[in-house]
Amino acid sequence: MDGSGADAARDAGAGPATPPPGGLSRRGLLGLAIGGGVAGLAVGGAAGLAGGVALERTRASGDAATAYDFHGRHQAGITTPVQEHLHFAAFDMMPRTDRADLISLLEDWTYAASRLVQGLEVSATGAVGGSAEEPPDDTGEAQGLTTAGLTITFGFGPGLFENEEGDRYGIAASRPVGLERLPAFLGDDLDPQSSHGDLCVQACADDPQVAVHAVRNLSRIAFGRARLRWSQLGFGKTSRTTAAQTTPRNLFGFKDGTANILSDDARALDEHVWVAETDQPAWMAGGSYLVARKIAMLIETWDRVRLSEQETIVGRDKGEGAPLSGGSEFTAPDFSGAAIDASAHVRLAHADRNGGIRILRRGYNYVDGNNDLGRLDAGLFFLSYQRDPAQFITLQRTLSTDRMNEYIRHVGSGVWAVPGGIEPGSYVGARLFS
Repeated sequence: MDGSGADAARDAGAGPATPPPGGLSRRGLLGLAIGGGVAGLAVGGAAGLAGGVALERTRASGDAATAYDFHGRHQAGITTPVQEHLHFAAFDMMPRTDRADLISLLEDWTYAASRLVQGLEVSATGAVGGSAEEPPDDTGEAQGLTTAGLTITFGFGPGLFENEEGDRYGIAASRPVGLERLPAFLGDDLDPQSSHGDLCVQACADDPQVAVHAVRNLSRIAFGRARLRWSQLGFGKTSRTTAAQTTPRNLFGFKDGTANILSDDARALDEHVWVAETDQPAWMAGGSYLVARKIAMLIETWDRVRLSEQETIVGRDKGEGAPLSGGSEFTAPDFSGAAIDASAHVRLAHADRNGGIRILRRGYNYVDGNNDLGRLDAGLFFLSYQRDPAQFITLQRTLSTDRMNEYIRHVGSGVWAVPGGIEPGSYVGARLFS
């Protein structure tokens, strides 16, 4: 797991986390007083993080749900075994907020997240333990549910460091050199309402309600300091991060992420995923860079393509997942002959075609109903972690001639710096402000 590097899961019955430094912020208390009780994902009242009757989330007798360490050298949710469900959310800081507002939000988010991943509510009073005359601290829809392997991962976008308001948080000089909006790529059709964001939250779990509960409550806590810009639900992982996991399939029906970097490959992780102590800026050591791309798949068009053509486009057979050059799924593709088309996805995405560059993928399928033409609004919510955003940029430019581009559209985009792990008693990104 990410948090400790150990393979064993954390005891799901661990006690509550340490409250944020200095307790709940004044802004958080204000949010609790005037904004609570908002249904759905709207940014409502902040969760009260102090005192009260200790009514914690309980789990059924004998439940052995997996829980992952929140603290450690790296944030959880990167090399953690990929869960089945995702709720990803991007936030913008509110106008005229200052450095103290940002720090207090990160402190409050850290405290709440450290409880949620243990299967606890965001505070000791929770959904039903406080005053009946005040909005509850927790929205309550996860009562009785297990931890479901929940991980919560935080990231900082380019706009957090400097935007039209200038360097409002005093951190512009600490912005990583590569942290800027991704360049335009051939075929991009980006929706600004599904792109970018000052902050991001990636909540992954094996129960979709647990993931949604996490984002919903972090949204409430953000009241007055940050607002939800956009969010995305995902189901059915499209990659694996451990050897024990089987390779999943995307909505085109092909196995996805066969050659992904795995959690036990320390050498590859150090080279391609983790920011090193010798990298700059120093506050990012132990962290990574997250790229999110919402990729719409033209499902109905693809479904009318003959099987042999589908396999030629991908470069693998649809059943076993073996490269068309022969062997089984994990046989290395042989690009010396003509078995794999020059514009096949597997050839263009391979490290041999990109100077040895690799990334760690953590994507999900999505279906958002149907579009105005009555077709499925569906595709891949692509997530990748890399030591430098330049790795993704290089790969994406190589894929400009990918035959698969005829059947996909990139409609959302974002990049975030994901700080290293969080020490007990501290908060996410603390080194940035020290």
